Amino acid sequence: MAGVLCAGFADRLRAPGLVLFLALGMVLGTDGLGLIDFADAGLAQSIGVAALVVILYEGGLSTSPGELRRVAGSGLALATVGVVVTALVVAGGTLLVLDVPATTALLIGAVVSSTDAAAVFSVLRPTPLPARLKVLLEAESGGNDPMAVLLTVGFLAAATGEVSTTAWVVFGLRQLVGGLAVGMAVGSVGSWALRRLRLGSPALYPVLGLGVAGLAYGGGALLGTSGFLAAYVAGVVVGAGAPRWRRAVRTFHEGLASTAQIALFLLLGLLVFPARLPSVALAALAVAAILVFVARPLAVAVVLPWFGFSRREVVFASWAGLRGAVPIVLATFPLTVGHPGGQLIFNVTFFVVLVSVAVQGLTVPPLARRLGLRADGEGWGGLAEVIPLDAVGIDVVEISVPTGSHVVGRLLREVPLPLGARVAAIVRSGEVMVPDGDSRLEESDFLVVFGRRRGELAEAITAWAQR
Repeated sequence: MAGVLCAGFADRLRAPGLVLFLALGMVLGTDGLGLIDFADAGLAQSIGVAALVVILYEGGLSTSPGELRRVAGSGLALATVGVVVTALVVAGGTLLVLDVPATTALLIGAVVSSTDAAAVFSVLRPTPLPARLKVLLEAESGGNDPMAVLLTVGFLAAATGEVSTTAWVVFGLRQLVGGLAVGMAVGSVGSWALRRLRLGSPALYPVLGLGVAGLAYGGGALLGTSGFLAAYVAGVVVGAGAPRWRRAVRTFHEGLASTAQIALFLLLGLLVFPARLPSVALAALAVAAILVFVARPLAVAVVLPWFGFSRREVVFASWAGLRGAVPIVLATFPLTVGHPGGQLIFNVTFFVVLVSVAVQGLTVPPLARRLGLRADGEGWGGLAEVIPLDAVGIDVVEISVPTGSHVVGRLLREVPLPLGARVAAIVRSGEVMVPDGDSRLEESDFLVVFGRRRGELAEAITAWAQR
């Protein structure tokens, strides 16, 4: 309850709620008021993984497949090459500011190398941005965890023994390719089930969707692939493949993901002992500065110009690579295996995350305005949203007329809708119109359509709008 109230307070202040959740956990924890005694890194890691699965799955549900295809190359490059460059630069900087072994420095670089879905989604969604840039950053945060896990696990293994190059390559390919394959397979089965099964109560469909998220992560982990990537990809597939229940599933998971974010950052705040932080504060802040001002900009500059992103977009992407829950969860790995530098790694990571969500998270929207970046009206590309009215056997379909559609500039009677559907309302520039056959359609018109309940109604109307 306190976390929810903090979220509302942060929204009024236009501040990142994640910072308040962390602070609240520290206040309630062992080193604060002592109301909750919690120091179990293993349990925190398990709960953190579960929360991240929910957050990543919800992020996939809200991602446009068409836009994701447009940024596939740049997103993959950022999620692999970008992560490696970031890790190595941060590791080099850590050796300069901290007197630690090379393996500890490499682990710090690996742990903070990936951007965080929870932080990126919460900050970018309310910020008007070009669709390609927003989807790129969201896709990067959903897809770069396997590489960060690969580096973290690999450096931990290297600290305790020899690891061959072949083992690294095989592990990395299994994480990436396997996670993608499992996510697509489970997502396809899940979207089929949501389309075809009759569950009786509409309230059960979102629960079935949650089961798909768990199955994707569990299946991926069982096969030794990236369960995080599998959960994100499954969300993308379900969001695109089950239009009739998309809105209900997405709304349910938005609330669930918000709850997971609050719980996750409260838990991580409980795991922090403020009394141990002052001794590493200056060095940790220096590492955070190296990440924000050197490593991340270098990684983005190496990758994005090759894919046609402008200088302004490169600058914004450099600043918007927020760190959050994923680095802190990864920082529990050295703690749970008893690495000598485990507590130092966790404390440094906490400072990095604190700086990222507090400083970068607070300044991302103003930077977008300063750079002149605006929403371009693209996104879901005409995909229909459906409100099922099962009691009367009718589906209400909402759809926006996409750019370049054959219906733009034509009268409604000239482009009849499929399957006997009818346009009940047109929303244009905030004005609602009840149309007739002589109403002319314009680009970006928002149409409210109704028709008899049919499994293919949403797909048919989407095809009508996108021709």
